Amino acid sequence: MRFVVHQKNKSEIPGKPIFIGTKKQDTIHITLMAYDDERFVEVTIETIEDILKYTEQYKNVWVNIDGIHDVAPIKKICTLFNIHPLIAEDIANTGLRSKSDIDDDFIFTVIKMMFLGKYQRLHAEQVSMYLTKNILFTFQEQRGDVFDPIRERLRNKKGRIRANNLSYLKYCLLDTIVDNYHLLVEIFGENVEELEDRILSNPNKDILESINKNKIELNYFKKNIRPAREAISNFKNYKTPLITKREQHFFNDLNELIGRVYEALENYKSMLSEQLTVYSTHVNYKLNEIMKLLTIFSVVFIPITFIAGIYGTNFEFIPELKLKYGYFIMWGFIIAVALSMLLFFRKKKWF
Repeated sequence: MRFVVHQKNKSEIPGKPIFIGTKKQDTIHITLMAYDDERFVEVTIETIEDILKYTEQYKNVWVNIDGIHDVAPIKKICTLFNIHPLIAEDIANTGLRSKSDIDDDFIFTVIKMMFLGKYQRLHAEQVSMYLTKNILFTFQEQRGDVFDPIRERLRNKKGRIRANNLSYLKYCLLDTIVDNYHLLVEIFGENVEELEDRILSNPNKDILESINKNKIELNYFKKNIRPAREAISNFKNYKTPLITKREQHFFNDLNELIGRVYEALENYKSMLSEQLTVYSTHVNYKLNEIMKLLTIFSVVFIPITFIAGIYGTNFEFIPELKLKYGYFIMWGFIIAVALSMLLFFRKKKWF
């Protein structure tokens, strides 16, 4: 079901947020980080209205919402911060393709965060990011993400992150997601290369299963990476006052990074196709060898069967039956015929 896209109910009113997806946690958890170059605060938000006092006091406010199955807080946030109802609808729909809507007043991005789950299977979680001048909202399906290094940098004032505006923070979050793509591609690549060594050393039925499994995972990975690449490339194609010229270079670099990730997936796709070809060739070769051996046995026994058929008839007068050494002569002839045929096959290098 990972390849099935959830469709919205067409009978519903456009702009009315309705949760579409799988509920992944029971309660909604909202955290807020407010900061500037000198100050930093991190709190858990109990009511949506509490966010307002931090937007009044701090230059940059990052609000992260874990759990989007309850659309009431989403509607309240969108109403309070003048977010378009269609964006609220997109936030609640976990079946969306990755995309970026860029305007002078806001940047809305939907992207898939990939991770390895049970049995080393790839899973995707939707992350929606809504950026305005002094507040960044991130909406996630459940708690647990790849953003902890960013949080640590904010808490400990590492690097330039607290000295920059929220568009730089959004870049850092997207960069962390894409870096995680790169890490997963490396893990995937190691599996593919290990599979190639197994094919060359000892091909068996398990290898075919592994090839098919890797192809499924690769297709699922590409299904999520391709639109993510398009979403990030939009930062290069569209300009907005929310992103400075200096920050634009970071987004351009991010576009190149996800491009390399996609190219790596294309290369591994080619490798898997070649591995399947090599495996099929090896299986066909083994089958041909078996058929060759069976054919040789059949051909050798054809004249022997012919001789046995003649002397197995019930005619009353068969001259050779009266010979004293007829039995041994027959065996000698059979062995001579078999050996001569085997020597002929050997000379022709048929085995």
